[in-house]
Amino acid sequence: MALVLLLWKYAWNPILNAVNDREEGIKNALAAAEEAKKEMQNLTADNEKLLKQARAERETLLKEAREIRDKIVTDAKEMAQAEGNKLIKQAQSTIESEKKAAVADIKNQVAELSVEIAEKVIKEQLSNKEKQLKLVDDMLGDIKLN
Repeated sequence: MALVLLLWKYAWNPILNAVNDREEGIKNALAAAEEAKKEMQNLTADNEKLLKQARAERETLLKEAREIRDKIVTDAKEMAQAEGNKLIKQAQSTIESEKKAAVADIKNQVAELSVEIAEKVIKEQLSNKEKQLKLVDDMLGDIKLN
């Protein structure tokens, strides 16, 4: 019993104090852990919010980039079409003028050849009196009276 009294007087209070201090330390650590957990949840929520905003901004930028790309492609197609039409019209105009020039040249050549042939034929026809008379008779035979 003396041992119990001795333990009670000298050891029991320090042991109880140590246990109480330990219990208080555990409570504080649990409270700190709970606070850290709440902060972590807040940070996670903030991160999610930031991620959503970043995704929304990325989608907006991608949409704008697609629209710009489509506009550039459309404008380029329209310019190419207009330039192609312009070149076709120029080519058609050039072809038409070259065609007219060629037809005029052919007409001139045909006229020259016709005159030369007629000249030769008339010279040949008029060189002989019999041929002249025959030519006049043939021409008169070709004329039909109404």
